[in-house]
Amino acid sequence: MFGGSFNPIHCGHIALAEKLLTAALLDELWLMLSPQNPLKQRSDLLADELRLRLARAAVRGVSGVSVSDYEMLLPRPSYTWNTLEHLRVDFPSLRPVLVIGADNWLLFPRWYRAADIVKSYEIVIYPRRGYEVDTLSLPHGVRLVDTPLYDISSTEVRRRVSNGESIDGLVPPQIAQEVIKLYKDTLTI
Repeated sequence: MFGGSFNPIHCGHIALAEKLLTAALLDELWLMLSPQNPLKQRSDLLADELRLRLARAAVRGVSGVSVSDYEMLLPRPSYTWNTLEHLRVDFPSLRPVLVIGADNWLLFPRWYRAADIVKSYEIVIYPRRGYEVDTLSLPHGVRLVDTPLYDISSTEVRRRVSNGESIDGLVPPQIAQEVIKLYKDTLTI
């Protein structure tokens, strides 16, 4: 489970997801579209259904990677602990693995029921530029995997659209025109 707002999904998300499949030895990777991160206040978050449609179109044909609306169907706010526990009940044969960036790992103690997540679920951390993870201090069941750094952000995509700049190479070509149309009038970057 690789959660995020995907506001919008971009080529970095997809390339990272593909690398994570092999680096973390995962059978499949679900991009779990979050309706609202409890630690972030966002006024420019595109509607859930629109982000979901863009994300699904972006990963169409990407082997082993899918986009899930599962978290959108759960009570809000969308706490990872609640999502993982619901997954455990609804998919008893599934062994969920939480995939997060190094930036989120450093904030992890602030997450709702963080200690329970560490105790109950495997966690895979991927590197993020500027966020060092001390691998010697990682608890049992938490590991850092070696993946490339992708210097693309949804914020940069939104900024470029807002300024009328090209987003070629930042988002998959099959969603580029819709991203431009949907985000063009976004007031807050």
